[in-house]
Amino acid sequence: MQRGSYAPPPAHSPPLHHPVPQHVSTVPMMRSPPPPQSQSTSNYGSPYNGQVGGGGGTFAPAFGGFINDPTAQMGYQVGKTALNAGQEYMEQNINRYVSISALKHYFNVSTPYVLRKLLLVLFPWRHKPWSREQRPSHSTPADASNYYFLPPRDDINSPDMYIPVMAFVTYILLSTLLAGLRGAFHPEVMGLTATTAFVVVLLEILGLKFGTYVLSISNDSQLLDLVAYSGYKFVGVIVTLVISEILNRGQGTGGWAGWTVFGYTFMANAFFLLRSLKYVLLPDSSNSTPAGSGMHTVARSQRNRRTQFLFIYSYVVQFVFMWILSRQDGSPAQIKTAAGAAKGVVGG
Repeated sequence: MQRGSYAPPPAHSPPLHHPVPQHVSTVPMMRSPPPPQSQSTSNYGSPYNGQVGGGGGTFAPAFGGFINDPTAQMGYQVGKTALNAGQEYMEQNINRYVSISALKHYFNVSTPYVLRKLLLVLFPWRHKPWSREQRPSHSTPADASNYYFLPPRDDINSPDMYIPVMAFVTYILLSTLLAGLRGAFHPEVMGLTATTAFVVVLLEILGLKFGTYVLSISNDSQLLDLVAYSGYKFVGVIVTLVISEILNRGQGTGGWAGWTVFGYTFMANAFFLLRSLKYVLLPDSSNSTPAGSGMHTVARSQRNRRTQFLFIYSYVVQFVFMWILSRQDGSPAQIKTAAGAAKGVVGG
């Protein structure tokens, strides 16, 4: 099929005429409003100071105006005063029972001190000397009669509370772990272990408090020293649990292996306490003891009473408490029976 060709346009086409409006429009022309002028006189309601974009395309918040506001300044002062008053109130109420500044001294330890102290507690046989180091007070350099004990990080013979606290927590977790390895874990294990350890510590602290009253020990630092020394038994108990568990193959601390390890750790802890507490309870009158150091001599009768207290506390009391803490039975049936009986007593 063949298409036909288009006819060529004429040489002269007629001109195009656009329509011309015959009536004049009365509608006003709509224009966009002019851009708003920046108000530089008052910027209180905007933190951006009215400068957005600009040359660098950044904005700078005007927080200085808020801080310098009198109302904000007054609120800041009121809050600061309330915070200081609350902190002072807490310190005054806590200091009624224990001195916070004194406790900081017992936690001033270092990693080398902790390692050396643990070795000293477990192997105290050949350690010398046992006396604590003292330095003259820097607050009164002219008065040479004021002395203070060095912190634990600077003196291996100084008692601390870091090792006793960590050993207390480790003992609870270790006892729970060993019960789980024996297949005797139950929800009451951790609670019973923590309760037993807490009761032992509480009874020992009450006994020390009564002993300081009977022995006329009124110095708070000596009482804190006794509390710190009482927590080192947990180190020997932990060693007894671990070694007995390995030697007895998961049968607890019974048998000859458990009693052998317990006997060694008990004797080491008793010897450590006997040597360390001698300089706390039985200060001598030698010339090596500086005057004003807080270690005063005692009468002969009082000295005999303190010697008896030291022997009973180091051997008898520690033996009973360490035996209670290190007693672990490897029989799951007996453990569950004891736990059920305890639960029945609590529920009844």
